[in-house]
Amino acid sequence: MRPDTPAENVDHTAEAARLERTAGLYPEDAEALLLRAAAHLELSGDRPTATTLYDRLLSSSEGLDNPHLVRALKASNLWEYGHEAEARAIIEGVRVASPKDPAPWVIVAESLESHDELEAAHETFTEAVHRLLTDVAEPPYATHPLLFGRHRVRRMLGKSHDEWDALADTVHSLPITLDELHDPKRVWSLGSENPAELEAEILRLRAELGAYREALSRPFPVAILHWPAGELTELLEAYPSLSTEYPSHAEHLASIEQSLRELAASGTPNLGIVTGTVPSYEAFAASEGSSPGDATLLPQYATTLAARGRAVAWPPQRGAACWCGSGQPYGQCHGTTA
Repeated sequence: MRPDTPAENVDHTAEAARLERTAGLYPEDAEALLLRAAAHLELSGDRPTATTLYDRLLSSSEGLDNPHLVRALKASNLWEYGHEAEARAIIEGVRVASPKDPAPWVIVAESLESHDELEAAHETFTEAVHRLLTDVAEPPYATHPLLFGRHRVRRMLGKSHDEWDALADTVHSLPITLDELHDPKRVWSLGSENPAELEAEILRLRAELGAYREALSRPFPVAILHWPAGELTELLEAYPSLSTEYPSHAEHLASIEQSLRELAASGTPNLGIVTGTVPSYEAFAASEGSSPGDATLLPQYATTLAARGRAVAWPPQRGAACWCGSGQPYGQCHGTTA
């Protein structure tokens, strides 16, 4: 499916089937591909089959990158077609596990919120921000939905602003304030006969829709290939001819950052980084009927990884870790001169 395909023109069942077939071809990417397939099945209304995919992932002998995310998605899906008790049990399990990734927290909290469990949703959002953002100088981009969701639920519950709400206001970037977006009285204006009130609500909804589209957008990026130090060492030991492409790991990292900045300066949009592994690269070379020592395969390999959803957007969001894997914030690592 092209990224610009309108949602109403998507055959979700066919897209889910395509993603399942792709997962069979690329088992190392099965988790991401099957999660996308399950999302299409949910959109098509086939929630039982979506649950089957979640169960397939959870019962896999291969370790999952984010099992808590899979469980959270399964719980949300189950609740939507009548399996409330099982969904609640899974949600409680996710909360007890206290994942470090914000996504599972967001999903279970929003699931509670959508079923009018506002107090439970508020407790979940609050627990998440305390666990993930206490003593954090700047909230990573991935945690913003926690702050926004908590703010939204607190407005619905009529609670006064606190320090976390103030932080949510700080990271919010839309021209319409969070207090306006999350005002419970807004729903009343939808039934108003006053044209001015209706026009104001349409503007607010457009702003929200724009934010959702930006968050959900997954444009096909121009991707640069990154090799972690250990993988690059293994690659060059196996294929010395590639040493001309990679004189050293430090030069390799510097070249990535320089290339991306030059592309950005030229106006190229949707830049990203894909991380290679030697087994994956060797499998790709075999599929192309070529030798891994052929340097012309490298950009093709990067493009293939990007097409399989493996690209990470560049530059990293404010406060996020550097793409190189150092663990330092991007602004203190390769982004120091950005």
